[in-house]
Amino acid sequence: MELRAGVLVLVVLTVGAYLPSPLYPGYQEAFGAGDAFMTITYATFALTSIPALLFLGPASDALGPRTVLRWGIAAAALGSVCFALAPGPAWMIAGRAAQGIALGAATGAAVALIGSSVREAGARRAAVAAGAAFVGGTALGPIAAGFLGQYLPAPLTLPFLLHLVLLWVAWNRVSALPRAEGATLRHWRPTRPHVPGPLRPVFRAAAWTGFLAWTTAGLFLSVIPTLLARDGQSNLAVVGAILGTVLLFSLFAQPAVPVLGLRNAQMAGLLALLISLVLLALSFGGATFLIAVAAVVAGIGHGLAYGGASAAVENTVPPAQRGGISGALYIAFYAGAGVPPVLIGLLTFSVPLTTATVIAAVATILLVPLASQAVFSAFSARTEPSAAA
Repeated sequence: MELRAGVLVLVVLTVGAYLPSPLYPGYQEAFGAGDAFMTITYATFALTSIPALLFLGPASDALGPRTVLRWGIAAAALGSVCFALAPGPAWMIAGRAAQGIALGAATGAAVALIGSSVREAGARRAAVAAGAAFVGGTALGPIAAGFLGQYLPAPLTLPFLLHLVLLWVAWNRVSALPRAEGATLRHWRPTRPHVPGPLRPVFRAAAWTGFLAWTTAGLFLSVIPTLLARDGQSNLAVVGAILGTVLLFSLFAQPAVPVLGLRNAQMAGLLALLISLVLLALSFGGATFLIAVAAVVAGIGHGLAYGGASAAVENTVPPAQRGGISGALYIAFYAGAGVPPVLIGLLTFSVPLTTATVIAAVATILLVPLASQAVFSAFSARTEPSAAA
């Protein structure tokens, strides 16, 4: 029961968080919002999810996963209501803030719930299940929104109404879980992430690698729909499919991590991310096919980099410290997803959106060698942990 409930909540919340991605051009046209305002909307998710993860993440230990997951579901419902009823762009920002709070609050609780259900099989299986749910929901969100927006009426409303139905199902599933005994707010203390000195090289490499993996994914999920629309691609199903391709190929690539080994998987992932960013920077002239190819390569790179980074931390950190350090790693992931829209939003005050996106892609490319050096250094002075541990 716990495993299914935790996976369901992660999938439903990540689906909702990325439902708006292919619909942003429609909202921008409907509300007459400028590029700078839209990039603020993109960035709001990251700016709220990270504080929520820090502040509300420890609440699961004090109050139990059931309570915190219900908070997350309620916040996600508020976000979907804001998008479904939005009369103007300010409601979109409110909706993104609610979605960020929902996912930031629920991530730790869902992972803890999944971990408690597979304790006998080890924490690695829990990490795999949580990671697959997180990435799978992120892929399904834009694909579903693109299909619904293209082929069914009310494209800016129907996807979020259907998401409310999924949230109701998740609420009922979570409400069936047992209450935590002795749960009290007195034990709730927000925590500051701390990584012990001996573990920092592996953590630093994983944080860099995961950060760049999610930076690349965030670049596709935020501004690419608008750029595709301006290049004449008006089919929302195609746009949603391109966005979902990144995360779908990430899922397909992650099983290769144990085969390649943790260091080689991260290095190969970083190389694929670099190639995808170069292709993306070269595609801003109406080449939808080239963007699609870049999405496939980015997905493969994301799967190897993100999967290798998560496994490296999971297999190196002692069980007693795994929860807190894994939470710190998720902060790097959320920050990575939020960097492109923040950077692009600042740049759009002085340059066009296309130019700002190319600058962001180039800046990410320049960080790949730094991440590669961190991975090489982390594994050069020690025996590589087994990916199957």
